[in-house]
Amino acid sequence: MLRMGAGGGRDVSRQQAAMGTPGATPRRHPSSPCRTPLHLPHPHSPPPVRPRAYLSPATGADGTLMLLSAVFFSSGRHGLFWCPVHETRSRAHAAAQEEGKVASKKQKIESKDQERGQHVTSKNKKSAENKGQDAESEAPTKSKKLKAEESEPNGKGAAAREFADFCKAIGEHLSVEDMRKILQANEQDASGSEDAVVPRCEDMMFYGPLEKCPICGGQLEFKEWKYKCTGNYSEWARCTFSTNNPSRKSPIKIPDDIKDDFIHKWLKQQEGKEFPKRDADEEAHIFSGMMIALSGRMSRSHGYFKEQIMKHGGKVNNSVLGVTCVVASPAERDKGGSGGFAEALERGTPVVSENWIMDSIEKKEVQPLAAYDIVSDVVPEGRGLPLGQLDPSEEAIETLAAEVKLSGKRAVHKDSKLEKDGGCIFEKDGIIYNCAFALCDLGCDMNQLCIMQLIMVPENRLHLFYKKGPIGHDQMADERVEDFGSRVNDAIKEFVRLFEEVTGNEFEPWEREKKFEKKSMKMYPLDMDVGVDVRHGGAALRQLGTAASHCKLDPSVSFLMKQLCGQEIYRYALMEMAQDLPDLPIGMLTDLHLRRGEEMLLQMRQDAESVPESCPEADAFWTEISNKWFTLFPTTRPYILRGFEQIADNVASGLETVRDINDASHLIGDVFGSTLDDPLSECYKKLGCSINPVAEDSDDYKMILRYLEKTYEPVSVDDVVYGVSVERIYAVESSAFPSYEKIKDLPNKVLLWCGTRSSNLVRHLHKGFLPAVCHLPVPGYMFGKAIVCSDAAAEAARYGFTAVDRPEGYLVLAVASLGDEITEVTGTPGAEDAQGFEEKKIGVKGLGRNTSDESEHFTWRDGIKVPCGKLVPSRNKNGPLEYNEYAVYNPKQVSICFLVGVKYEEQNMEVVADDE
Repeated sequence: MLRMGAGGGRDVSRQQAAMGTPGATPRRHPSSPCRTPLHLPHPHSPPPVRPRAYLSPATGADGTLMLLSAVFFSSGRHGLFWCPVHETRSRAHAAAQEEGKVASKKQKIESKDQERGQHVTSKNKKSAENKGQDAESEAPTKSKKLKAEESEPNGKGAAAREFADFCKAIGEHLSVEDMRKILQANEQDASGSEDAVVPRCEDMMFYGPLEKCPICGGQLEFKEWKYKCTGNYSEWARCTFSTNNPSRKSPIKIPDDIKDDFIHKWLKQQEGKEFPKRDADEEAHIFSGMMIALSGRMSRSHGYFKEQIMKHGGKVNNSVLGVTCVVASPAERDKGGSGGFAEALERGTPVVSENWIMDSIEKKEVQPLAAYDIVSDVVPEGRGLPLGQLDPSEEAIETLAAEVKLSGKRAVHKDSKLEKDGGCIFEKDGIIYNCAFALCDLGCDMNQLCIMQLIMVPENRLHLFYKKGPIGHDQMADERVEDFGSRVNDAIKEFVRLFEEVTGNEFEPWEREKKFEKKSMKMYPLDMDVGVDVRHGGAALRQLGTAASHCKLDPSVSFLMKQLCGQEIYRYALMEMAQDLPDLPIGMLTDLHLRRGEEMLLQMRQDAESVPESCPEADAFWTEISNKWFTLFPTTRPYILRGFEQIADNVASGLETVRDINDASHLIGDVFGSTLDDPLSECYKKLGCSINPVAEDSDDYKMILRYLEKTYEPVSVDDVVYGVSVERIYAVESSAFPSYEKIKDLPNKVLLWCGTRSSNLVRHLHKGFLPAVCHLPVPGYMFGKAIVCSDAAAEAARYGFTAVDRPEGYLVLAVASLGDEITEVTGTPGAEDAQGFEEKKIGVKGLGRNTSDESEHFTWRDGIKVPCGKLVPSRNKNGPLEYNEYAVYNPKQVSICFLVGVKYEEQNMEVVADDE
């Protein structure tokens, strides 16, 4: 076996791969879409052990019983829908809980008053009149109070006090209906409840009527110490525009039927004056209205965190009673926690890490408490965390080993529990009553799915299964199974009603003709196919050994088919894109759904040409296209795409990967349900491909080893150098691409390397290479709709690399005819250039910064050139490509000849002997 320094891709976390961190993913060929490999635990390794309970002095001797009680109180207090637990509580405990409710209510009122600029007076502080004191004795107190208010960091100065007085006055002189009329007269939003209308009117009267949103023309509204747009940018996205200094218009218009003297006098006084600017220092109000408790030993002193909280508008309480959350260090939790920590668990108060404080300050807005929760795993039946908020490696372990709950159009969802009763999806008049939907709106942190099924069980009892909730967070989903018995028409009516409620469209036009109009912020249906997702239909690890032992193929070929027909390589591919959702059959979508994804990509690419780098319009645009993409192809970790590199790495490459996995799903089918004695041989026949091992002593084998060794360069990842060894080589012939006999007669033939993920191999062998879906001005897609190969094994090895715990991969050797005319390019071709290459079907060679030494090139057979030479610096030192790449625009000019099975290994490991 040949061993050499590595050319593997970089080993990054799932979060980098899924979130599209710049620089975290290497370039990929359009013909071999893949994600950057990950170094993650094997899916069948045991999960990390976590303590199930934490004791502290506050829990007493019977700490376990106290903790279990805390669990029940936590669930009840958060209002979740788990089964209630009835138990006897002490009067003191019940009284404490009621006191907490009162405290929370008081905080809510104080928060409202702060947003309106009012000063909240303590109820325990009696007025001078109640004490019978005269005005002279009260004056010094008022003076001190005034100075204190003017020095407060949250902006309650003279203007804020004047605004508070004005709010109080118009509340006495205007009714809510009057306020609605005034808002309408000034083209402001007058809808909503009293709590919405009153602050809008107060803001407009004092600071001036707001102009419309400059991005979408929607209405601005003061929220969370910032003016935010409440409109929609499109049917796919809410508008994300916000500002601290909105445009105002003048004058204020008052309807004729409002005769109140105070209002007209106020307006008369304001004539000729500029509207005051509202204090909207968002940093000073990040924690406004929040009472926060600090618990245990932290990374910095309590005084430091207290100063930060108060500086940014919050308050710090020494008691857990009535606080918004408790902040503690994860290390303190692992030590058992303090008394406040245990009390927070008992009361159901959120406990978050100290990073919540710092991240909220850095991002200038309070972050979701759930994302920083450090106690969910303590509570046996707690609400848990969404998959997207877990550590990426923990999420990978969860999803890789998870059972696929919905595997296709005719599959009964596992959560319904009706499959075990013999349930099957109900069909009538050619309609299959099974729908899946998704909706991503990053503007309001919404990432949801919905499943609706009519399931018929024996004895003709029809059930409706409905599930809707955040993606990757089952505990927060609304889920139900309704038994309709023999009332088929009623069940169908309810299914149709729910479809229209969720999507805003009629059901039958969608199901029969696929006619669908995206309604404002409504869910979009995933068009599932009738097959089985390969993550469910492929052979599981425990089945592969049995399948291989019964296989009649050559053992070497059987080894390859065992990999291609198993679940693992497809699960890993989707996991690295964070699209391995158990609830949705991403591997079993229709060609129509994939075409819509391609159309969306092409439109996205076209629109992105004219978008400026940074401005509110650009932010709105990138938010919209991100919502579109992650609605059509849901993920646990949606984020805002920005720039062509992320479109290439995540959208274009992701679409091609999902497309290839869908092709594998259709070909492999359901190995679980197969009655065949030899499923691997059956899949081999479906490939329509001849695969034969190449003998190690043959000239072809030696030639390939030499080619690989000469054009391979070691690549270091951190301090580790990855090596590669050739395990086996296969000769390939398929009816999906030109035979060797046909291609040997074409001009300018070159034997080239093509890198690909194992999850893409079935489609390559079954249908041949497909050109890239579009042109993008980045390496990998810069040649447009072309099949791209390289003369450097180092380039191909990046895409065949998986991860150190999954060391096997494959490189492809293909014969490509570059045609009569070959064009060399040194830079990045534009869209028009790429289109010209495509129309003329000419071969293109992109010159890399490194090239193979031409003096070592040789001719193989039938005039096929092998650019086998040591890699040396080229004359194109500043080019966008690291190695030479060749673009072919006619699939009939490319034929796969060999599959090279390789194994990636660490070459600089130090073996340390155990001490005896």
